[in-house]
Amino acid sequence: MNLLYANDRRGQYPDSWYAATATPMDRFPTLKGAQKADVCVIGGGYTGLSAALHLAEAGRDVILIDAQRVGFGASGRNGGQLGSGQRVEQDTLEKMLGDPHAATLWQMGEEAKDLVKSLITKHNIDCHLKPGVAWTASDKGDLNHLHAYADHLQSRYGYNQIETLDHAALQSVCPSPDYVGGVLDMGAAHLHPLNYALGLARAAAAAGVRIFETSPAHHITEGPKSTVQTDAGRIEADHVILACNGYLGGLNRKVAARVMPINNFIAATAPLGEGIKDVLPRDVAVADSRFVVNYFRLSHDGRLLFGGGESYGYRFPTDIAAKVRKPMTEVFPHLQDIPIDYAWGGTLGITMKRLPYMARVAPNILSASGYSGHGVGTATHAGALMARAVQGDSDGFDTMAAIPTRPFPGGAALRNPLLVLAMSWYSLRDRLGI
Repeated sequence: MNLLYANDRRGQYPDSWYAATATPMDRFPTLKGAQKADVCVIGGGYTGLSAALHLAEAGRDVILIDAQRVGFGASGRNGGQLGSGQRVEQDTLEKMLGDPHAATLWQMGEEAKDLVKSLITKHNIDCHLKPGVAWTASDKGDLNHLHAYADHLQSRYGYNQIETLDHAALQSVCPSPDYVGGVLDMGAAHLHPLNYALGLARAAAAAGVRIFETSPAHHITEGPKSTVQTDAGRIEADHVILACNGYLGGLNRKVAARVMPINNFIAATAPLGEGIKDVLPRDVAVADSRFVVNYFRLSHDGRLLFGGGESYGYRFPTDIAAKVRKPMTEVFPHLQDIPIDYAWGGTLGITMKRLPYMARVAPNILSASGYSGHGVGTATHAGALMARAVQGDSDGFDTMAAIPTRPFPGGAALRNPLLVLAMSWYSLRDRLGI
């Protein structure tokens, strides 16, 4: 199944609140005929746009192609949370990789946050960036873990922007009956993800990147100069950057075996008005400690944007609003009858260990993907790291590429049935509270 078109109209953004409130931007043309460039970037999400922007600013001739629209995929549909560190917690990374490597990854995660914030400032991107992400616990065990982890970040890494919240303190942040406490990270942030992507696209185009939309890559011929073939054209380039994440398809078998596309769903309620005080009296984003994570925040027009609900096929459910309403009313029972004005799905890429997969898949072809729900900062940073690697400075890229990333059992062919079994089990654990 071609995920580019399985759930979406060709050349159209989904009917999301993000698309409805995005700053309008004219379409970029479709690639036609033969082109040459120093670098061809495949994929117009955060990874590709960041790579293209940084390369163009360094004086490279860059073409970026996207099968749909820039920001069409997970970059324009996600929960908008800019988290600290990596997707995997630091104490786990220390056991997995050793203290020095884990410490380097923490610093790179902080660089990723700083990079996003600096790009927004430098290019005057209007994406409603606001500080604060809370992690919440539904039971005492999860709460003890979150508090211990906050203490670990403070003592081991000197990270002083995170505070522990007991039940009363959390109620002043998020008065849900489902949560017993948590932590609040004011160094993390949240934003309008599609406007951020479109802002990067404008900046890249202004820097000289030639952007082509509705131009899917079908095949890459490797060589000293690689050739990327599209529907109506081809690009010959000294370097190719794969920035496709969950929409890679069959472009590279090695990456496809390690990065699994899965779907997630978000709903936007009607404006809450005075009801905001009963949901999020502080304008911060929230993610809970379930394996199948619920995540939510307020929109700038006073709606609750709630992400949750899982599906185990590549097609979106017919009633996305109902899919999201179930976990939303578990967190906020009093919202069971609130109208849902928008509901949409998106496809992201995950890896076995929930850490990004970065690799040099050929001497002049780099790939980064598999951000596992932590992509706002990590993907932007990955693009910058690949831009540096193309210019000869590969230290940062090599550090990320050194993370062991196993293929899914059975490779691309069997990864989905096995994921269904695993996610079903963890979803059952969440429901049973074990």
